[in-house]
Amino acid sequence: MIESETPSAAAARLVGCAVTGERPLSGAVTEVTLDSGQLVIVKGDAAPGAVRAEAAGLRWLGDAGTVRVPAVRGLDERWLVTDRVRTGPPSARAAVRFGRELAALHASGAPAFGTPPPGGPTEAYIGLAPMRNVPAADWPNWYAEQRVLPYLRSAVDTGTLEHAEAAVVERVCERLPELAGPAESPARLHGDLWNGNVLWGADGHVRLIDPAAHGGHRETDLAMLRLFGCPYLPKVLAGYDEAAPLAPGWTDRVALHQLFPLLVHVVLFGRGYADQALSAARAALAG
Repeated sequence: MIESETPSAAAARLVGCAVTGERPLSGAVTEVTLDSGQLVIVKGDAAPGAVRAEAAGLRWLGDAGTVRVPAVRGLDERWLVTDRVRTGPPSARAAVRFGRELAALHASGAPAFGTPPPGGPTEAYIGLAPMRNVPAADWPNWYAEQRVLPYLRSAVDTGTLEHAEAAVVERVCERLPELAGPAESPARLHGDLWNGNVLWGADGHVRLIDPAAHGGHRETDLAMLRLFGCPYLPKVLAGYDEAAPLAPGWTDRVALHQLFPLLVHVVLFGRGYADQALSAARAALAG
């Protein structure tokens, strides 16, 4: 592979089809038109193992036969080629269906908390931040050790959070066994389920993209979906709860599950998310 390879050239090589056009969508994502007329998305990522992790996550989610994901058409260590999703407006009907399908995805399960997708690396990513997938049987301790404390330590080490502020989050970790609610089986999580990774298809079916997939607690996906807003979210949650009723008190635990993605944002984007993360920690302790 040549380092200066274009997205079009990568698509042609990996899919085995001629390319007739391309349209950049962002710095790392390009829409490419194949000679068959099919549109694909070509995503470049030079971080070691990132492409393999994303592809493994898409396949693992797709294998559940529940929420739809774009098919993986080709990949190497630098490039990922997937089907282009033709999007349309969100609707209440699609939202209810999405909620039911998300419940079914979670119910398809994982061998343990922290399990990576088959073929996925232990050293994975959530967005641009490193994320380790190390299996464990106990959710509270795993969530503290693998999903909260690594990002808290990073934020303190860089001076983004002060030690006194970090103590609030550390108290949450100490109390996690009592704050976690009823025990749940490991769910098959998307892992980075914010609104930008939810595509409302023109055919009325939602597709999920850019997973940080792993075995986890199902309330984490739902809490992340609430974090930055989602069209027709009450309908999504109604469809979910109809298919797989949530444990009592789950709304009181939303802040606990949002603590992980908020700390990731503190690490990636700085002090602007610190107050939100600390508010989530305090809310978790109060819940």
